[in-house]
Amino acid sequence: MADDRQTEIRGAFDAAAADFTALGRHLWEPIGTTAVAVADPKPGERVLDACCGTGASAIPAARLVGTTGHVDAVDVSGPMIDELRRLSAGLPQLHAHQADVTTWPGEGYDLVQSALGIFFFPDMTVGTDHLISRVRPGGRAVFTIWRGGSMAAAGRHLGLAVAEVTNTPVPAPRPPHLIDRINQEDPYAAWLGERGLVDVEVTTNEMTLTMTPEVAWLVIVGSGFRGALTKVPADLVEAVRDRYLASLRDEGVAELDATTLIGSGHRVA
Repeated sequence: MADDRQTEIRGAFDAAAADFTALGRHLWEPIGTTAVAVADPKPGERVLDACCGTGASAIPAARLVGTTGHVDAVDVSGPMIDELRRLSAGLPQLHAHQADVTTWPGEGYDLVQSALGIFFFPDMTVGTDHLISRVRPGGRAVFTIWRGGSMAAAGRHLGLAVAEVTNTPVPAPRPPHLIDRINQEDPYAAWLGERGLVDVEVTTNEMTLTMTPEVAWLVIVGSGFRGALTKVPADLVEAVRDRYLASLRDEGVAELDATTLIGSGHRVA
């Protein structure tokens, strides 16, 4: 079952790759830039960017480490990596890899970072522990997650729209997940401390997204929500879009909470 879920997630991001870039300037790039500002990569450092997508955090990190530094950007989605290679053509220090970062063999990094990726791992704790093991003693780990409630309105209205247009039941709530217990500052900091990190700090990046019709639909087709559309017949997707936008409008959803928690710490020397 876990393998099926991972295949579904990978397929959603494969399909979303082109629109991921379009959504990026509204959502992924501001989130990635803020996460990198907390991570503070220095010239010449070695960085691992896990679940890199199209480079929202990998690209600014590569610019900061400069040509004397090195960034390994890793994602399981081939289309995402292809898009990252296109976007980072002028950054020879950025090396994009299609691979499962939970088994990534590289180690001794000055910084390991992941912006909105660790909760997609089959086992969030095991995958995060592996990433931390890639950090050199005394190095830094910085992981960004959604704060509780962020992005939820988009998913709820999409589910209602798909159900209405396809005449199917409204999707059941997803099974409980670790992220539901640690998506606030204090429990997230405690969880990172349990991973062996010291000097743990959690920064809250308050953010709202103005939901124009264009942006509201990009939130669906340029993110993991895209997976819900794979079960919709192609000739009904436009109707789902119209119903989704109408549902947002009827409820007065003009802005979407996109707040993140940026957790940082050092690996014990």
